[in-house]
Amino acid sequence: MQSIKNVLILLLLFTGNTLFSQTAGHEWKQATSNGYTYKYVTGDPAKARFYKLKNGLTVILSPTAKDPRIQCYIATKAGSKTDPADHTGLAHYLEHMLFKGTDKFGSLDWAKEKPELDKIDDLYEQYNHTADTALRRSIYHSIDSVSGKAASFAIANEYDKMMSSMGAQGTNAFTSFEQTVYTDDVPSNAVDKYLAVQGERFRNPQFRIFHTELEAVYEEKNRTLDNDARKVREKLFSGLFKNNNYGRQTTIGTIEHLKNPSLLEIRKYFNTYYVPNNMGVIMSGDFDADAMIKKIDKAFAYMQNKPVPPYRFDPEQPITAPVTEEVVGPDAESISIGYRLPGNKSKDVLLADLVGQILTNGKAGLMDLNLVKKQKLLRASASAFTLIDYGVLFMQGTPTQGQSLEDVKTLMLGEIDKLKKGNFDDGLITSIINNQKKIKILATESYDSRASDLMDAFTSELDWKDQVAYTDQLSKLTKKDIVAFANKYFKDNYIVIFKRKGEDKNIVKVDKPAITPVETNRDSQSPFVKSVNSMPAAPLKPVFLDYTKDLQKGKLGPAEVLYVQNKDNAIFRMQYRFDMGTWNNKKLGLAAQYLQFLGTGKMSAEDITKEFYKIACSFSVSAGAEFTTVSIEGLQENFTKAVTLFESLLKKCQPDETALAALKARILKSRSDAKLNKGAIMSGLVAYARYGATNPFNYSLSEADLKNTTSAELVDMLHDLNSYSHKIIYYGPQLLAPLTAGLKQLHVIPVAFKPAPEKVKFTNATQTKNQVLFADYNMVQSEIRWVRNTNTYNADEEPVVDIFNNYFGGGMAALVFQTIRESKALAYSTFAFYAIPDKKEDPFYTLAYVGCQADKFNESIVAMNELLNDLPNVVENIKVAKAGIKKDIETGRITQDGIIYNYLAAQRKGLDYDIRKKTYEAVDGIGYDELKKFHSSYVANKPYTYCVVASDKKVSDADMSKYGEVKKLSLEEIFGY
Repeated sequence: MQSIKNVLILLLLFTGNTLFSQTAGHEWKQATSNGYTYKYVTGDPAKARFYKLKNGLTVILSPTAKDPRIQCYIATKAGSKTDPADHTGLAHYLEHMLFKGTDKFGSLDWAKEKPELDKIDDLYEQYNHTADTALRRSIYHSIDSVSGKAASFAIANEYDKMMSSMGAQGTNAFTSFEQTVYTDDVPSNAVDKYLAVQGERFRNPQFRIFHTELEAVYEEKNRTLDNDARKVREKLFSGLFKNNNYGRQTTIGTIEHLKNPSLLEIRKYFNTYYVPNNMGVIMSGDFDADAMIKKIDKAFAYMQNKPVPPYRFDPEQPITAPVTEEVVGPDAESISIGYRLPGNKSKDVLLADLVGQILTNGKAGLMDLNLVKKQKLLRASASAFTLIDYGVLFMQGTPTQGQSLEDVKTLMLGEIDKLKKGNFDDGLITSIINNQKKIKILATESYDSRASDLMDAFTSELDWKDQVAYTDQLSKLTKKDIVAFANKYFKDNYIVIFKRKGEDKNIVKVDKPAITPVETNRDSQSPFVKSVNSMPAAPLKPVFLDYTKDLQKGKLGPAEVLYVQNKDNAIFRMQYRFDMGTWNNKKLGLAAQYLQFLGTGKMSAEDITKEFYKIACSFSVSAGAEFTTVSIEGLQENFTKAVTLFESLLKKCQPDETALAALKARILKSRSDAKLNKGAIMSGLVAYARYGATNPFNYSLSEADLKNTTSAELVDMLHDLNSYSHKIIYYGPQLLAPLTAGLKQLHVIPVAFKPAPEKVKFTNATQTKNQVLFADYNMVQSEIRWVRNTNTYNADEEPVVDIFNNYFGGGMAALVFQTIRESKALAYSTFAFYAIPDKKEDPFYTLAYVGCQADKFNESIVAMNELLNDLPNVVENIKVAKAGIKKDIETGRITQDGIIYNYLAAQRKGLDYDIRKKTYEAVDGIGYDELKKFHSSYVANKPYTYCVVASDKKVSDADMSKYGEVKKLSLEEIFGY
């Protein structure tokens, strides 16, 4: 499960969670229907109904019938902020344990299991209160022993299996400062089953299979120790909040508390905060609200209202001078700056949000234009992040080549000074409002976005009316308001964190305890699960695409136009998809990046960016391996302006030697930074395993080629781009005929396209013997991937591949997760799948993964190899996998421009039909025999290339050589530069 929402990452993205004053245009109203009274906000595009049941449970319903699915959240207004000071991480523990079942599901024999669980409770209390090392070891040995006996009566992952069987997607949960949220996306015909499960889930949860789940949390903690960005954010919050638990505690908890858990304290936390008056059920999707509220009321009526203790804290003292801290680690250097802001009940919160967008909105903010567009920094961003008690203006910057972190700090604070002096375009506020209107339109397109926004408002204790009125309220703010706000809050009262490259000698990892693998009883089923699975559900018929009917085709000279009409709103999305990429010309990628820094002679690059932002439109150019894509999107009313603006830029862009020199420096710095990123290193190893020493990952311009590239050749390439073969993809309100007629004037192309440069071809490697590719990285954990290329693409094999992936390693109900994490507690994250290629000429390939502590390296490889070589026959899991595939197809709706991209993907595979139809028709005829045959043919007892990223101080050559010939790759070999 996701567990921690990575809420701090939202510091870079967050633009919601704001509180506004009353607005005449939107009012709360009350209505009664089907015996239930609810409130709603006039003019709410989400058409949300807000109910308060008799026991205090909040229910928020936002019906929309576009897709036969429902995004469901069950949210508790409690998180790490309300963890006891002596048991931090408790809310997060609890989130994990609420997937383990109750006395009715998750158990083979509750009468026999309960006494063993009681013993485990007692043993953990002894363990928690014992300091003597030898005695603790003895107690843990008893915990392990009793846990094994208790597990013999448990059924692991019954929750996940139930959800998969009913066709749920995205089954997960997350914990952050002030929320713990459980999420499922369920078919609309399965809502009765869903509510039966949820009502039971929170009735009497049992914390079974605890010590292996605790080990998964240990693994999660160790992963955070390898995450420099997380360490920076935790350090920043600890500096800003000395009295509030935002800074005093972390969501995952301290190592000391992780080592000393208390099941009694976890249960106490559940009984305190998981009460109806502190919880909400939020749904958006295809349902009738009158019928749904009655069902929810029935499912949760047993819950009893109880007072919830308020969170109390001493107000933070003012920061009177800048505070500087450092974090060291292997990742690239960066700087983070935080200013403390008021909480979301303050009248200034709307201004905080607007200030964040003035600094960074991705296009025309002060930092966007002055630091990124002018290439003074590699990256820079700012955003306001608001919680209930306090907020933060969070700024991040990454140096370009030759810069110090002190230089970055000076540049970023310089933009704050401009804000305080009002040195920004007066029209920027209007542009932000226009773009927010577009964002609001896009947010209402999908049921999952509606549900997410409503859930966040609930857990943040915000007034939904104010959320609906957001752009109206934003438009009332003036430049004078912004300048006053900036001068009030942005003084020498910030925390700055210098993230420097180096070894963190203070890391203390959570050590591996002695755990005996537990029984998961994965082929068993509790009576409750049988009863849920047998509940009737109205059949839903799948809807397959018919490419002859679901999209239209037109012509614009030699270019094919692929068209789907947007009948829902005024948004358009258009792409020019060119049939060439960096495999045709390495410099295409450089040219695509260069364009954003160029002007036309009459307009500078900054002018063009501001003009696009002003009309709530945007463009981007990206060069992939085989395609170069121009994307233009925005409000249809500004379609002609946006396309004209882009076409003028492409045709008239002027060389800029200063911009190119800065871009080359930024690219060199980005390359240097990539070599410090363990994820990038692993991607390079996998590419090496799949293709050999020359592969798509390291196919890039050499440093000499990069330095010798001239502005003239890049500009010529851009001027000539429209002369090459491409398709035009359009999704928007305009009809096809007027669209093509209008584009004929705007998008000028030749009568016949030029031939593209010949494409380089990469040869897929054939694994004939086991091999280990190793890259050294200073980290606590070890990352391991198994790679093997197999047979060339065959559409007839897709059905069995889909079922195999669902059964074997594709989720929490799959064999890999159940075995490696649930039973053996070897890893927090693990998966395996048989990957389907994008093109008919490419092979399928197997990819498996375990991310584990370095001292579990051997055990993890043995465990995965056992599964790769011997496919267990778990009848119930196969049923779950097949049911999940069928329901996904029955309720899946490919809409909007997704229709076009599905069609193009089918074309690349040589198909002229929706491949889902083949899978749907084949599912019922596939069982264990077919899966076993497939597994034996392509997966089992075959040579693999093991890709390993780990510290050579923690994983030895002797360990790796057990699995094949070890080849240690240098960063130059991996990256090609």
